[in-house]
Amino acid sequence: MTEDELLRVTDHEARKTSDTEVAIEEVDSVTPEVARALALLVPQLSSSAPPLIEDEIVDIARSPSTVLLVARDPRGAIVGSLTLVLFRAPTGPRAWIEDVVVDSTQRGGGVGSALVNEALARATAAGARTVDLTSRPSREDANRMYLRLGFTRRETHVYRRDLGP
Repeated sequence: MTEDELLRVTDHEARKTSDTEVAIEEVDSVTPEVARALALLVPQLSSSAPPLIEDEIVDIARSPSTVLLVARDPRGAIVGSLTLVLFRAPTGPRAWIEDVVVDSTQRGGGVGSALVNEALARATAAGARTVDLTSRPSREDANRMYLRLGFTRRETHVYRRDLGP
């Protein structure tokens, strides 16, 4: 795939947050820089996830049901990402946050909050009345952040079925 065929990150989507110097951008295109950054971030989220390839990131960025956000530090380096899934169900527009990850060297500095707040704003704009997410209990700092940002823990069962390799 040539660089012209790759999508690019648009700067017009960048927003400075009021509580930190991080800029949040929507990836509506993928550059080699974005691919490299996500290749470094995803293993920090899941040690069992297969290596992410550029074409998969392009698919995510092009999908009408996903919004891929990245956070850039003041030097412009990508230090975090989040995927917002927006879809229509019979009960109305729905939103789900997936794969929130902040580089281990940047955690605790507001990057995760900035990403989640941007996702919440976009979900609201899309008409969603609620936003769901899951987080492993072992991710104590992340769970505290979600509570601080107004999420409530739900008493529910999450089920998963393995569909094979």
